Amino acid sequence: MRLSQRLVSVAAAVTLIAGAPLVLSSTASAHLSTPAASANAAHVDLNDPHKKDIAMQLVSSAENSSLDWKSQYKYIEDIDDGRGYTAGIIGFCSGTGDMLDLVELYAQRKPGNVLAKYLPALRKVNGTDSHTGLGSAFEKDWATAAKDSAFKKAQDDERDRVYFNPAVQQAKADGLWALGQFAYYDTIVMHGNGTDRDSFGSIRKNALKKAKPPSQGGDQVTYLNAFLDARKVAMKHEDAHSDTSRVDTAQRVFLKAGNLDLNPPLSWKVYGDPFRIDS
Repeated sequence: MRLSQRLVSVAAAVTLIAGAPLVLSSTASAHLSTPAASANAAHVDLNDPHKKDIAMQLVSSAENSSLDWKSQYKYIEDIDDGRGYTAGIIGFCSGTGDMLDLVELYAQRKPGNVLAKYLPALRKVNGTDSHTGLGSAFEKDWATAAKDSAFKKAQDDERDRVYFNPAVQQAKADGLWALGQFAYYDTIVMHGNGTDRDSFGSIRKNALKKAKPPSQGGDQVTYLNAFLDARKVAMKHEDAHSDTSRVDTAQRVFLKAGNLDLNPPLSWKVYGDPFRIDS
């Protein structure tokens, strides 16, 4: 509810009795906020459609060197990171199970689709970097499937289920605003939401050893710096992720500017390439 609406509601509930102080009805009192509550109301979560679009552009700048994330449904290649094919709007991988889950969902919703015939091969290569049973034919059919709104919707839904929703939920539980929510999201996109040494769970655990999140009475900036430090350690464990610019010249830039709400305009660099979101 906007402030102007609140004032109207309060004013309507005020009854002036001659010689007596103003008295607010219980209904009107319920609309009043403490300064702290009003401040919190100003913070827009990453679930907001515009904020979510910004998050997708930021991820795409790192994953695809482009802000046009909606053009990435058709993207597929092997980036030699040991995960087989990386594809789609969030980098679903044939070697990590999330691509298999995606194609299974697509087959459930649209039996006989162009990718359904690759399910046996995807099950066999899961956990490896193998292309056996996939190859150029699979790449071509992936691009064909990407023209199908049902496949795009499946990608959106799996992105949210596996990556976006868990990240935002945990970040909100930790008392983090949009920047912190994005930092968690980008981490789960790259490292997965597991508990092994370099996964999101371990990165967060290591950050908690250094600083408390706001939900535990800690300072948000201090905690996010600790989290980004822990993430950089994890990134450097793997050659394919050793370039930490998506932290150093992107997220850390926003943090140093105090832009905890991730409000545009935003200017950053990834792998040396400059990007900007004006609104």
